[in-house]
Amino acid sequence: MEATPSNTSNKEKGVALGFVEEADAWQLRSSQFPSKTPTCHTRNDNQCFKVFRSQLSRKNDFYPYDPPPEEEPEESSSDCMLESGIKLCRVCGCPGHKACSRCHAVTYCSKDHQTIDWKHSHKKECCKEASITVSTSPFLFPEFELVTEPEELEEKDESNVTDDVEDSDTHHTDNDLDENELEDMALHETQDSKVVQIFKQRTSVEPHQVLRYERGGVPLWVSSEHKTLEENIPKCSCGAKRIFEFQVMPQLLIKLKVDSTDASIDWGTLLVYTCANNCQQGNKYVPEFIWKQDFSMDQHPV
Repeated sequence: MEATPSNTSNKEKGVALGFVEEADAWQLRSSQFPSKTPTCHTRNDNQCFKVFRSQLSRKNDFYPYDPPPEEEPEESSSDCMLESGIKLCRVCGCPGHKACSRCHAVTYCSKDHQTIDWKHSHKKECCKEASITVSTSPFLFPEFELVTEPEELEEKDESNVTDDVEDSDTHHTDNDLDENELEDMALHETQDSKVVQIFKQRTSVEPHQVLRYERGGVPLWVSSEHKTLEENIPKCSCGAKRIFEFQVMPQLLIKLKVDSTDASIDWGTLLVYTCANNCQQGNKYVPEFIWKQDFSMDQHPV
């Protein structure tokens, strides 16, 4: 995804919401990291996700000093190449030094990815007179432009949340359960119902948001279960603690076309915690911490 900042000042407080928009192929030149394999994903387990921080000065060897233009430049190459001249794998976006031996027009990081692309599309277009286009691969996520806007909240009557919670307590009258079990169930459902209700009300103003950014702020939880505790968040390699920076919302699953009722990757929200000191570690990717929270088993988002 390509991030496009809003016109608001960075000094303004509050939550910035992220939305995805369709973008032309020439605007999308990013690598693809996440796994699309459903078996890699289990409930409330962040082992299948990795998050990295990259801090480059505005003047660097990899990206232009000025932001990209709004309109497509007259001379636009369909080939995936960084400004530094490094060829990228057509399948995954990683550095690719293996060129097609026939047309030498596309490159790959490995023989496996070359085989995948050959079967998918390159076999039909290799050595053709027409220019080779960057086609959509079924093995990768679709790419979008990420646009941010400040969150604007509507004034809500919070008594509705309380009323809903109180009503939920009256729906559990199972004679087969003892009093303690009933109280435990009622307490859990009351807490979880309230959290989910707050989540629904807060996102109802902008239901298509895919990202919420508020460095040093508080996450918007999707469940009362499996919340992060300070002791769960490891410190940065520089020794500083990590703080909440942004979260990925479940609406992104629809945009990524993985919101299947069958076996599919899934999350309620993904919370990203980064170094509080914003430490500088050179021109490299620095691993940060990600926390995965799923909806409660008996709750279904709307």
